[in-house]
Amino acid sequence: MGVKSKAALAILVLVLFLGTLWLHGGLDYHWDACLKGYKQVNEPHLLSNSSTSEVSEDPQVLKDCPGQIFQVSLLLTHLLASPAFTSDVLLQPYLSSWDELVKFMEALGPMVGLISKEIETKTSIIRELALRAEASPEAEVYPDPENTGSPEAGVKNLDPSEHSGAYHSVRSMIWVELKQGLVDFNHQTDSGCRTLLRLHRALLWLKLFLDKLAEIPVAGRLRSPSELCREAYKTTLAKHHSWFVRRAAELAFIAMPEREFFFRLLCVQNQEELSTVLGRVVRALGVVYDRTQKALEENGMLDLP
Repeated sequence: MGVKSKAALAILVLVLFLGTLWLHGGLDYHWDACLKGYKQVNEPHLLSNSSTSEVSEDPQVLKDCPGQIFQVSLLLTHLLASPAFTSDVLLQPYLSSWDELVKFMEALGPMVGLISKEIETKTSIIRELALRAEASPEAEVYPDPENTGSPEAGVKNLDPSEHSGAYHSVRSMIWVELKQGLVDFNHQTDSGCRTLLRLHRALLWLKLFLDKLAEIPVAGRLRSPSELCREAYKTTLAKHHSWFVRRAAELAFIAMPEREFFFRLLCVQNQEELSTVLGRVVRALGVVYDRTQKALEENGMLDLP
């Protein structure tokens, strides 16, 4: 067998091995920003899609891309619907945003798409917890607005809202899971808060990657998406991963498509148009990320095992 054949065989074996680890959760949330295709389904009513988002962007400015599963206009719609009140994030549009990001990352090819199963596992955990909470006879509700922020609430700086389900929003989920003792600060669990943290870390990586992809250099060449994704990874998720996972990530970045692929995926003609579209997406991602970061940080949840 020649050198090239051996190398190709080695890569194939590694791909199959990584896929097996992802399917069984062996890599946990590793490479969380890369996602798999997903068919939209109706969510339970407890994850209300209503919000008073302060983001004033108009998602209709972005056109649909004919013949594509991933639609950037739909992603932006979900992101803009996520912020609620002054510092909360609604879980239904948040998870729907991940569904669209799954389609986006799956479009980048099978090597990157390997991680999509784990992302779907994480979003499914939160959705299942929401369904269980709704079905429970002793279902918790978000506290009365007059009592928000009180020591008895168990979570700081809750936003005024109507009574709602436990998994209506990020802050209602934190409040309920702390109240019920579901969050373990020393051991791994499948709590919604721990699961959200893994998605949250992945969102930062994806946000940084898209921000870099949107850059228009004043002078010099446009760097490859592979290089930009690797750089974003090193400053975000890499610090949470083992040596083996970091090496495996490097292999996935090699398979990243060239920039022209992203032009087609987002239905733009050039880097200037790509920068405009991604700029709006990154700003919306930033609002969701910052609100989630604040909620987790206020409750000491940024390092849940």
